[in-house]
Amino acid sequence: MKQYKTELEELIKNALEEDIGDGDHSTLSCINPDEEGRAVLNIKQDGILAGMQVAKAIFSFIQSDFKFNALKKDGDPMKFGEIAFEVEAKVHTILKCERLVLNCMQRMSGIATLTKKYTDKLSGCHTRLLDTRKTTPNFRLLEKEAVRIGGGLNHRMGLYDMIMLKDNHIDYCGGIEKAIDKARQYVQQIKPGLKIEIETRNLEDVKKVVTHGKIDRIMLDNFTPDMLKVALKIIDKKFETEASGGINLDNISDYAATGVDYVSIGAVTHHAVSADLSLKAVLR
Repeated sequence: MKQYKTELEELIKNALEEDIGDGDHSTLSCINPDEEGRAVLNIKQDGILAGMQVAKAIFSFIQSDFKFNALKKDGDPMKFGEIAFEVEAKVHTILKCERLVLNCMQRMSGIATLTKKYTDKLSGCHTRLLDTRKTTPNFRLLEKEAVRIGGGLNHRMGLYDMIMLKDNHIDYCGGIEKAIDKARQYVQQIKPGLKIEIETRNLEDVKKVVTHGKIDRIMLDNFTPDMLKVALKIIDKKFETEASGGINLDNISDYAATGVDYVSIGAVTHHAVSADLSLKAVLR
């Protein structure tokens, strides 16, 4: 998360402004501004913990001199009944941050937990798991960090850090070869070093791409494992390969057995269920 420090601070700022508005009137109405308090993050289900660094950053955004005692770290297995952290700060700080901390950690832990289920299926295999851009608007940074914590790899953060020529790009442009040539020219003239990936929909597309070249990775979209084996023979390790579409916990091992370099699975973010966590006051 260090390389995205500015982006994280902006996310926290916007989220707190959305939640607090012109004031946390519930707290303002009944708690003395100077009152100090302590709270703990209770874990209420098994899974993979994620969002500890984010929680610390949220409290720090409101109050720099708070105390944060981490009892677990991101990526740790979590068990029902455990405590993830203790925080000591002004009660106003704790109550302002409570919901945002929970929203982030519950969502991130749910994603990390589901991602770990997928990556466990790839243990000992050459194939690695990638996430996708199927993320919640304005929350992508944390969702992709949760995938990483769960053992997956981040495919790309957005439209800006890799060229991905998908079916619509190819169709609008007028064909595979034309799309590749225009993308390669763009990289050479405008964005040197930017990688190019192209989606293929059938074995004929694969043959065209391999013959034409000028790309870095071939996406094999909605290929069955048997079709994938044939495609990989055609590609013959000349380019990186990525399988996408229709891959789930039941069949991911079959895809990995083909030797494909990557499998991209949007479900790790858009099918994840938030984990059950709670932030509770500890009375002195």
